[in-house]
Amino acid sequence: MRLLFPFLLIVLAAVISPTVAQSPPTLADWWEGRADWVVDVPDAGLPVGESDTLDRGGGVFWAYLHASQQSAGVVDQCGEPVTFPGCLTLWQSADGGQNFSLPAPVCLMSCQSCPCDDQRDHITAQQYPRVVSAGDEYYMAYEWHAQIMLRRSADGITWSDWSYLLTPGGTWPSSYMPCSATEKIGAHPNIRGQADDCLVGAPPGVYVEGDTLYVFAAAGSAPGHMRCYKGDRHGDLGALQPCATDPLFSGAAEYGPLDVTEGAAIAPYFDFRYVSSAEVLRVGDHYYMAYEGVRGPDVLERGMDTQFGLGFARSAGAAIDGAWEKFPGNPVLMPVSFNWGIGHADLLVVDGVTYLYTATSQDTRGRYVLRWRSAHST
Repeated sequence: MRLLFPFLLIVLAAVISPTVAQSPPTLADWWEGRADWVVDVPDAGLPVGESDTLDRGGGVFWAYLHASQQSAGVVDQCGEPVTFPGCLTLWQSADGGQNFSLPAPVCLMSCQSCPCDDQRDHITAQQYPRVVSAGDEYYMAYEWHAQIMLRRSADGITWSDWSYLLTPGGTWPSSYMPCSATEKIGAHPNIRGQADDCLVGAPPGVYVEGDTLYVFAAAGSAPGHMRCYKGDRHGDLGALQPCATDPLFSGAAEYGPLDVTEGAAIAPYFDFRYVSSAEVLRVGDHYYMAYEGVRGPDVLERGMDTQFGLGFARSAGAAIDGAWEKFPGNPVLMPVSFNWGIGHADLLVVDGVTYLYTATSQDTRGRYVLRWRSAHST
């Protein structure tokens, strides 16, 4: 037996070690440099731009996104074509989130009456939806003309009437109502003549922990900031209050070199103008967030933003509403460029595997997966 015992230990180690080595990496492993994002599905069949994806179990995935007649032939529930940017639609996958399709190109949420009315029904601007399941209820935040709207649902399909996150919201002039330094819109070298100088708005983020609903909002611009609101998820969704730390973190303090508009040289400035579109997961003792950073237009009075990137941040401690720190390697996946879909990412963990849906190119939205770096794969 004395001779056999060491032999048995060697056999057991050979059996157990591969299992340990093959445990999927987490966001904590990626943050510490032990894992990388690898393209898993180059094109998942989703329109370029944004989505929020939920694992429904049994290989079924749902993806919420706004779409229009222009992007996916969408009509409202009165049968009229929906103009860009569009209404909320529900895309589905039955193969584990590899391929999505839209079973019926019709807005998910009904209008109160026909014809639909944007002021009442938000039918042409249910943008950048974020959806989270709390087990007994679903919660949604989306952008309507820069303002954040909130709804709840028992099944993820039929939604309640909307509530404003706050009033005023979106952009407004400080002559109408003063705003804090975090909410202030500062000077941008390629923008002039801006009427409003205050901002709290979208694209939003949403997260639930226990009975508390957290909503993440863009606050201010040039520099931009990430703000958090929280409150009882069972109560009035329009009564959420700012989190303990404001802001959670901020974008770059300056635009950077005026004559450089793409590539690694402007990476430190990628989130100067806007910080928004939060997607949050808890892993271990930290909360991790994917977010969109926008540097802004590349030339004077371009009229549109042209420099986008995907950033990550995590809570410095165990509190979601405490201070956060940004990933030192931001932006990730791609250099800053005119790829307006890259920053609208959604994260999910399925059977321990961490997935990220976002742009895989200028023309495709696909899926990335966390994989061990070679040095950690054995």
